[in-house]
Amino acid sequence: MLLSAHPGLRLSQRAIGREGAPLLVIDQLVSDPDRLVHKAAVANFVKQPSLFPGLRAPAPLSYQSFLQTLLNPLLAEYFNIQPAAFVFPMCHFSLVAQRPERLAFAQRVPHIDSVSGDGLATVHYLFRGPWGGTAFYRHRKSGFEFVDEKRHAAYFDFLAQESRQEEALATGYIDGDTALFERIAQVEGVFNRMIVYRRNSLHSGSIDNAAVPPADPVAGRLSINSFIDFAR
Repeated sequence: MLLSAHPGLRLSQRAIGREGAPLLVIDQLVSDPDRLVHKAAVANFVKQPSLFPGLRAPAPLSYQSFLQTLLNPLLAEYFNIQPAAFVFPMCHFSLVAQRPERLAFAQRVPHIDSVSGDGLATVHYLFRGPWGGTAFYRHRKSGFEFVDEKRHAAYFDFLAQESRQEEALATGYIDGDTALFERIAQVEGVFNRMIVYRRNSLHSGSIDNAAVPPADPVAGRLSINSFIDFAR
């Protein structure tokens, strides 16, 4: 399928927390987002062998080409990354659908997607319901807002200790401040909005535990989630 940028596309630059990790918000991303929803409606969604709390299906290959064409000219200005060919470790339609009481500890706290400072992630919201957006967090004990190679060992040591504490026993999705994490930024999930951020920023979907979305591409919390690396 052919994809083109919406004529009303808008860019907004933000910085996350005290450490100022870059966050790019793009509104009115594609010219016909409903075509992507219809494509997802006939896709084969399956549970992934990962911590993602729901179902995924491959996004069209043309979506990867679209992202490279759109984002490559923006890399230097917004992320201090030199333009290069994109490599996609992941590019999937995603549906959050797991019940809160079935989440493992690692699914109930913010996460990173990679320790690399060059790797990027995108979330393209394709739902119109009140299914929440994406939030970014600071780990209270360490003060970390991102976790790179230097912080990795210390952070996960802290997290292993905290997973055995009483504060970790509460069930459900994180959706705001907790005893272990402080929410430092939030982006609402607006139809046809995409966010771009470094994969080592601590983040989580904002999910209302009282209203978990259905596993339905049309009625549920449909998004396209991508990881981007760069061929040098």
